[in-house]
Amino acid sequence: MISTLPLALTFLTKVPWPWRGPADAGALARSMFWFPWVGAGLGLIFWGAWGGLAKILPAPAAAALLLVLTVWITGGLHLDGLADTADGLGGGGVPAESLRIMKDSRVGAFGVLSLILALLLKFSLFLSLADLAEGTKALLLYPVISRWGMVLLAYLSPYARPEGGLGQAMTLGVGLQVLAGAGLSAGALSLVILGTPGLALFAAAGALVWLGSLYFRQRLGGVTGDVLGAANEILEILVLAGALMVN
Repeated sequence: MISTLPLALTFLTKVPWPWRGPADAGALARSMFWFPWVGAGLGLIFWGAWGGLAKILPAPAAAALLLVLTVWITGGLHLDGLADTADGLGGGGVPAESLRIMKDSRVGAFGVLSLILALLLKFSLFLSLADLAEGTKALLLYPVISRWGMVLLAYLSPYARPEGGLGQAMTLGVGLQVLAGAGLSAGALSLVILGTPGLALFAAAGALVWLGSLYFRQRLGGVTGDVLGAANEILEILVLAGALMVN
């Protein structure tokens, strides 16, 4: 299992990690075991970046640059999924039409609005967390829970596209061992980072992912890679907001 860690790092970040193993569907699915740990690494980068930026810049400027860093280091992968999913859900009346719209590389009005709102919310939440004594710990936590949420959603959901796609490797290949490993890792990290409130946010995210799996099963017939990316973005915002509520 440890041999798939570089693949998880390569898939979730822009950092050119060395990877010489097979990048097939099975390896990608097994690499999801490491998604919470990649999230923890991202959290450390964001937390450290905020600590440095906040010392030399006003809080709004520091929050804006932190937002830029979060987009750059992930290559905007999940934001792209959010935009495509918003376009599909907003513009398609039936599952087949929604899936066709989501596959279109062009971004529509619903996608643009979702990106604007998501980035605005993250900026506001980063800025708000800066005013709390324990708030910056949320920067360590939110990438952990959001990446674990993708693993759980992939496990709970069928793949929506009959012709297959990248997300199919995740939905079909994530077994109980990968789910349990990722879940235990994310739960333990949540507890270590934020204590009992962190564990509560972890549990709440799990409940929301379960409800999301029911919705996407009914609305699209399952999930796609875009939906998994959209789920990551939504969970990031909700965990940051939840951290504000428990502080």
